[in-house]
Formats: sequence, structure tokens, C-alpha cells
Amino acid sequence: MGMNVGSSSGGDEPEVMLDVNTTPLIDVMLVLLVMLIITIPIQLHSVNLDMPAGNPPPPTKEPVVHEVFIDFDGTVSWDGVALANHAEVEAKLAEIAAEPDQSEIHIKPNKLVEYGNVAAVMAAAQRLGVKKMGMVGNEQFID
Repeated sequence: MGMNVGSSSGGDEPEVMLDVNTTPLIDVMLVLLVMLIITIPIQLHSVNLDMPAGNPPPPTKEPVVHEVFIDFDGTVSWDGVALANHAEVEAKLAEIAAEPDQSEIHIKPNKLVEYGNVAAVMAAAQRLGVKKMGMVGNEQFID
């Protein structure tokens, strides 16, 4: 079943074209797009910085490290020298806290030492204002 849209008179008149050929229009648009892409200048994504000229800062010096050994019986040794009591430990910690550029304190407890002895040294260091303190392992003590 079809439908004829032409004239019914059957004359020599040509039929009206109802479809538009869009292929040439698409070709022209693609050519224009390619020409546009080619003619656009390439943009560089860079930022110009004016860096300050000058001398680099002097190299930093190595920090002074004090090793605090806490033995299984609670004896505290400062850099290998045994301290008699807790007052001497606090005196050494106060000296470190008074320094403008504080030395580092490395606490090395024995694996058998009671927690209270280690906590007492750490609490005294914190109370006196020691900023650079840490727990480190020691092969002869921790194992």
C-alpha cells in the first residue's frame, strides 16, 4: 500500500523534491572546523617566575644526641655514665631544656624495666620542657 504525492494530471511536470541533501553542508562544516583548528595559535601553559637571587642558607649542623639508658633495675645512665638518683636525671634534663637549640634525647629502655621507671623519666622531661625526645631500640638492651 503506497501513497503517491505527485500531480494527478499525469502531465510532464517534474515532481517536487521533498528531501534535502545535507552531505555537502557537512563537508563544508568539517573543512571550516579543520581550518579553524590549524589557524588557532598554540598556547603555552607556563608561568614566568622571578626567583630571588642570593646565597643559599648555610648547611644545618648535626644535632647533639644524648642517650639515656634505663636498665632493668631502674638505673638511669646518661651517655654511659650511671646517675645516682632521679634528682640528677632531672638536673640533666633541665640543662637540655635551658639550651636555645635543644639537644635530642634518645631513651633506650631495657626490655625488663618496669613501665613506671620509663614513664618517670619521660614525664620529667616533658615537665621541664624538653622538646626533642624519643624512644629508640637498642640491640643490647631490647633483645
